[in-house]
Amino acid sequence: MLEAIDLTKRYGDIVALDQLNLKVGPGEICCLLGANGAGKTTTIQLFLDFIPRSGGVARICGHDVVEEPVKTKSLLAYIPEVVNLYGSLSGRENLEYFSEIAGVRLARPQSDELGARAGLQEGVLDRPVSSYSKGMRQKIGIAIALAKGARVLIMDEPLSGLDPKAANEFSTLLKDVAAEGVAALMATHDVFRAKEVGSHIGIMKRGRLVDHLPTSDIDHADLEQLYLKHMHD
Repeated sequence: MLEAIDLTKRYGDIVALDQLNLKVGPGEICCLLGANGAGKTTTIQLFLDFIPRSGGVARICGHDVVEEPVKTKSLLAYIPEVVNLYGSLSGRENLEYFSEIAGVRLARPQSDELGARAGLQEGVLDRPVSSYSKGMRQKIGIAIALAKGARVLIMDEPLSGLDPKAANEFSTLLKDVAAEGVAALMATHDVFRAKEVGSHIGIMKRGRLVDHLPTSDIDHADLEQLYLKHMHD
């Protein structure tokens, strides 16, 4: 569903991403851990074709993101640290507008159903987004992904700034979406949530994937120690 083969990004003499090899299959959630500058966001930007690659290949559902940008973007949804929505519009209007851009026209009952699946309480969709918390914005992002039938979900620090309740709700929602066969890639600093939500974890340092393991193979304490070890090596 999501694959990197020797994916590389250089800025002059600086190697931001060094020959990344990574696969995420249907129903899997890969959490990328690492300090700022480790290469997490560069990886995401290359999968989204936001920046030109220096080498290697990034594929979404078998399609090269550079050679087939329209196709690959139709197959994925992106949730950044803060989901960009129109604050003067309601959640429903945002959901229907961004879904229509993706080629999906929603009737009111459909948007109500998507809002409920994304964990939004009744009535919230009709409030202006300017009154939304960050967690509510993230849920609209998930609802848009569900509306367009995205097969791949790419997220950059979606848990940053969420209170524990909102982070738990988002994590539960993400696992529900993955259970429907969606492949997810999430960059995060939250070791605890990575262990809770991820099916496998990649630890990045200075542009390299220095460790990659199933979360079932390690407990919270050992994962934290492994992460800290890599950060201090």
